[in-house]
Amino acid sequence: MNIYLDHAATTPVRPEVLEAMLPYYSNIYGNASSTHGFGREARAAINASRDSIAESLGCRPGELMFTSGGTESDNTAIFGAAEALREKGRHIITSQIEHHAVLHACERLERLGYEVTYLPVNPAGLVSVEDVEQAIRPDTILITIMYVNNEVGTIQHIEAIGELARRHGVLFHTDAVQALGHVPLTLSELPVDLASFSAHKINGPKGIGALYIAPKVKISPLLYGGNQERKRRPGTENVAGIVGFAKALQIYGESMHELQQNLEKLRQVLVDGLESQLADSFVINGDPVHRSPHILNVSFPGVGTESMLMNLDLEGVAAASGSACTSGSLEVSHVLKAMRLPEEVTASAIRLSFGYGNTVEQMEEAVQKIATIVRRIRIK
Repeated sequence: MNIYLDHAATTPVRPEVLEAMLPYYSNIYGNASSTHGFGREARAAINASRDSIAESLGCRPGELMFTSGGTESDNTAIFGAAEALREKGRHIITSQIEHHAVLHACERLERLGYEVTYLPVNPAGLVSVEDVEQAIRPDTILITIMYVNNEVGTIQHIEAIGELARRHGVLFHTDAVQALGHVPLTLSELPVDLASFSAHKINGPKGIGALYIAPKVKISPLLYGGNQERKRRPGTENVAGIVGFAKALQIYGESMHELQQNLEKLRQVLVDGLESQLADSFVINGDPVHRSPHILNVSFPGVGTESMLMNLDLEGVAAASGSACTSGSLEVSHVLKAMRLPEEVTASAIRLSFGYGNTVEQMEEAVQKIATIVRRIRIK
């Protein structure tokens, strides 16, 4: 039995989503910017999908800009805000555990003359709200803190940080890619100015995402060349992808409570099984309370991350490290480094993430395979 436990990286497209998309690859293929009937049909699909996504996210349709995914959304938010507000200031606040789409964008801005404060986190991966407040300066123009960490699943205090940003008149962006479908979101009620999303994390297609832009927030575009997306993101729209995104989010919205309960159950089966098989010889990384149910980051001291992943792959289990791969070898996760965990923990961590298609039986089999590999390697 092959077992896919890397849903935080990407997810399988649900059959209903694929079915909704197929007509836009065959019969309804017009360019949504065209004025003829083919184009108008495509435009109608985009408008209906935007309305549906906005309803699911609790915002207005005009506040959503479609992108190619989370990375573009993050980059657009950060570079767009930095450019639009450069006369006001050039200081940005982020955290040490952000996705590289945020960290690398901030590093680029530093090379362009901006200053960036990279906030630390505690051993559970939480950013201190007090640290955020202390870092704010008169020239601070943007705070960007992710909602749910993609490696350990820790949920940040987004509302508290957002309220703080508003009191100081600072724009607040959150990378909500891993939060989508796992944390209830009503954007009109959240103190968030910019939020990034991606469809392929919720059983939608790859290559489509969205950036929420709150009313009155001005950002400069990354791209130029057309009037699409209110001149904020030119280019021919990915109609099939947008339709698929809307369908995937609709499914999540209709059964979110049930889905989260199932994910909690799968996670608990894994944890209980590991405790039964390996007692206290493993460590769970991340916050035990403020966490998303779909991610379990766990370390097996004495068993290197690379060895564990390779052996799991040979056994038909797909997992991940969350670490960068350079020249064929894994680097220690920047997230776990920032959490200041012991070296034996950071060097043996793997990420198990689950979702649609996973079963209790798969979790039980995965536990057996993991335990067998751990025992075999530790004996050597």
